[in-house]
Order: sequence, then C-alpha cells, then structure tokens
Amino acid sequence: MEKTVSFTKMVGAGNDFIIVDNRSGILKGDLKGLARRLCDRKHAIGADGLLLLEKSRTADIRMRIFNPDGSEADMCGNGVRCLAKFAAEKKIKKGKLTVETPAGLIEALIRGNVVKAKITDPADLRLDLKIPLGGRMLDGNFIDTGVPHAVLVVDSVDKVDVYGTGRAIRCHKLFAPKGANVNFVSIAPGGIEVRTYERGVENETLSCGTGSTASALVAAALRGLESPVKVRTHGGEELKVYFSRNGRSFVDVSLEGPVQKSFEGRVNL
Repeated sequence: MEKTVSFTKMVGAGNDFIIVDNRSGILKGDLKGLARRLCDRKHAIGADGLLLLEKSRTADIRMRIFNPDGSEADMCGNGVRCLAKFAAEKKIKKGKLTVETPAGLIEALIRGNVVKAKITDPADLRLDLKIPLGGRMLDGNFIDTGVPHAVLVVDSVDKVDVYGTGRAIRCHKLFAPKGANVNFVSIAPGGIEVRTYERGVENETLSCGTGSTASALVAAALRGLESPVKVRTHGGEELKVYFSRNGRSFVDVSLEGPVQKSFEGRVNL
C-alpha cells in the first residue's frame, strides 16, 4: 500500500531542505535511498538534504540529516537552524530549544525569521597546510565545525573553479578517510565571501552553515577578524558567525542568519 507523507521545504541562507516530522516513526527502513530519491532536483522535490525531526531523550528534539547522495551527516549549520524554525512553527517549543545531533547538543534561538544556533566547539584547527594537487602546491587550512572543512583563502571567489578544484580536494589523502567540504574564501575588513563545495551534495551549494563558520574562524585566526564575522554566501544572503577566543581555540561559537519556509506538500513514498 502506498504511503503519503507530509513535508515542509525550508531554506536557510540559500541551503534548502526537505523536513519531515518523524516523531511518530512514519519514516523508517531505507532512509538513505529515500534521501537520494526525494533530493533529486529533476525527478522529485529537490533539496540539499533531507532533515528528520525526531524525539530525543537528551534535548527538545533530535535531528537526522541525509545528504542527496544518501550519506548521513553528523551536523549541518543551516539545517539545524531550519529545523529549529520548523519546530517553533509546529509549536513543539518556541523561542529557544535544544537539538540533539551526532556532533553534539545544539542550542537554537528563534526570533522571527532569524535563527541563531550555538554549535559545539570546533576542533582540529590546522593552519598553513600544503596541499599538493595536479603538479602544484595549494595553501590551505582545516577545521572541524561538526563536519570537516578545508578552507582556502583566495583573492576572489568569483575566479575559482569551485567544482573542479573542490572535487579534487574533497577526497584528498590529507583529509582521509572522511574527506572534507571545501571552502574558498576572500577576506575583507570585518567580513568574508565564501563559496563551498559540499561532500554528500558533491557540488557547490548556495550556502553552507558549517562551512561559513569554518571560513569565518580561519579568517579570524589568520587575519584577526573579530566577532561577529559577516559572511556573504554564494546565494547572496548574509550569515553572522559569533565566537570567543581561548588561546588558539575558539569557543562559544554561534551561527546566525535568515530562515524561510518555501512551501508545504505531501509526497507518495
């Protein structure tokens, strides 16, 4: 018998997600295959990921996120902001809530269409990496903001082959075995511009929350940018990354930006 499921499509600064309230367990079984099917932009709803809102024993809600290639991610900055807004609209909890993720507990503050998520402390900051690629040596950096990110500082993000270079770095042996998302960043006083090649999507996205966070923190480490760092995404919208410094480490890191609902619907599974 064919099953019909309600969904909501939400967008966080250019990142779009299919969200399903799965507290009743209506979605089960091959969730990876379901994500591949529903996220297909040519034959289905289309999105940068499938988000499931589930019950949690340790937080107000639990988030599971599946990429368009079916892989399950530990964290997604814009995704958790969209899920928090969705939960508020469903009156699960308004104003402020906590979200359980594989990357740790996330606190979210919802104020109208702006959502600020305080994420787990980033780890494994590595600056001034040398990345051998195609007979040349690229200068890069690395930080884990819930998911691993390579960050390359460039003069202009408009002149970068995000797909070609990003795809090559994404699976580079330096970042084995998990691979890394790849961010290209141009830095100006008080702010940055970012373009991101996302693993799991295996292409450039209009925005990446954890990538914007990673890029802002690397820019702060390299050039002394102060909190909050304004991030202009490839989709043209702005995110803000807040943080404090504890020696070489970053703590109290938050990501803030717009969230909006695109549409609601029902899909036959």
